Amino acid sequence: MARFVRKKRSTGRLWIRVAFAAVLILVFVLGIQLISTGDADRQERNLQQAIERDISSCYAIEGRYPDSLEYLKDNYGLLYNEKLFYVDYQVTGTNIRPVVTVIRREDGDSDEALQGK
Repeated sequence: MARFVRKKRSTGRLWIRVAFAAVLILVFVLGIQLISTGDADRQERNLQQAIERDISSCYAIEGRYPDSLEYLKDNYGLLYNEKLFYVDYQVTGTNIRPVVTVIRREDGDSDEALQGK
């Protein structure tokens, strides 16, 4: 009848299993965070390229640089998440290419960024 008797398990093995599970969860969470940070960097780079491309297109089609960022949004279909990125668009003259700076907002919600607004 010895097979129905419960043996005491050592608590050392239980703690090792719990610690291993905690390390796996931590590695998973850190991996997800690194992926989302890389995604935001890629979005920032793509936004900068899209704005530069639209500025060049406007100059090639119309013979002048756009007066504002709103002009690019209205006439060239520029879309971006304004909660995640701030775009500084400075016009210095009618025949001088505008200076564009894309800045990622720290308070932007990354879930909203994936949904597009």
